[in-house]
Amino acid sequence: MEDLRGKKILVTGAGGVGVGGGICQALDRFGATIIVNEINLDKAVSAAGKYTNAIPVQADIGDGGQIESMFQKIAGEVGIIDGLVNNAGVGLSKVAHEASEDDFDRLYDIDIKGVWQVSKAFVNQLLKAGKRGNIVNISSVNALATMSRYALYASAKSAVEGLTTGMAVELGTHNIRVNAVAPGLVKAEQNYDLVKTWSDHPDQWMKEFPYDQQAIPEDINPVEVGNAVAFLLSEMSSAVTGQTLYVDKGTTSLIFNRFSTERK
Repeated sequence: MEDLRGKKILVTGAGGVGVGGGICQALDRFGATIIVNEINLDKAVSAAGKYTNAIPVQADIGDGGQIESMFQKIAGEVGIIDGLVNNAGVGLSKVAHEASEDDFDRLYDIDIKGVWQVSKAFVNQLLKAGKRGNIVNISSVNALATMSRYALYASAKSAVEGLTTGMAVELGTHNIRVNAVAPGLVKAEQNYDLVKTWSDHPDQWMKEFPYDQQAIPEDINPVEVGNAVAFLLSEMSSAVTGQTLYVDKGTTSLIFNRFSTERK
């Protein structure tokens, strides 16, 4: 079993009930101290109250100054932190040729520039203290294969995986591991909102998806993503770095959807 007791782990965008919440649930179960980041302090405080040992911190990870202030606050309260989960992100459901420059900038400012800036601050506090540590970046199955309206989102998540591999190579000699987790379609409210951008029947679409597009025809729950993150943060994965673990119940293993091959 993963043992994260004594480990202090920052999770960005951790105030929701989707993947961020599932990550925190898993880390809490395995004994970690969780630093809960959100853009809104009230949301961070509310989320932190759900866990055994959690500290809320506010920062917009799209703002380098706020990231610096957040790490100063963390250092003052808990000292050097051992792990980072770059979970905060935004979605975009719009075909690339119709997206605006503002759409692009907002997506990349959070989903890749923010990941880099938070990782940079995290790594530098480890190097200054001479400590080892772990980064887990949250990617997406869209980095491997995607759909219409998701070209820009897929490109941002592909960049996350490239950053993961590159930083793993750069930081290995410092005993800092860098990996990624790529969820499939997680059962969460924000995903329903995205489905509404292409389906008039989002509830039915979400209900049918696991049976049609996954090898294991069951919903992916946020805590299942959290379990994979906990594994990569723990010593159970001490020889693993530069990898992306797909938590998708087999979506990326299917060449054809089930309805096209199993219906008579």
